[in-house]
Amino acid sequence: MTNAPSSQSKKDDPEKMAAMQRWLEQVCSELGLDTALARDNSDQLLGLTGRIAHGPSRPGAPLSCFLLGLAVGADTGSDSRELDPEQVADAVRERAERLIGLIEN
Repeated sequence: MTNAPSSQSKKDDPEKMAAMQRWLEQVCSELGLDTALARDNSDQLLGLTGRIAHGPSRPGAPLSCFLLGLAVGADTGSDSRELDPEQVADAVRERAERLIGLIEN
């Protein structure tokens, strides 16, 4: 019997994802951020982290996301309590695509 790949895409463990969401809600609360900022960007950032970790640099993955966050924050130029989650999601998506371009080149 072989371990053939599933026809469905690999899904993260729902319990782990729920625990992550609860943790991120606590982090947002502690940092005075709208929880939508984490919720709306989780998939994009997790995907980017995975691509960096399995590509150019495993230890560079979380630091790359940190730098992406700094760049997005600098672009918005506003108080973190006033960030528009939709504007942030667009900025994260644009920055993530640029980093993916670095990985693919």
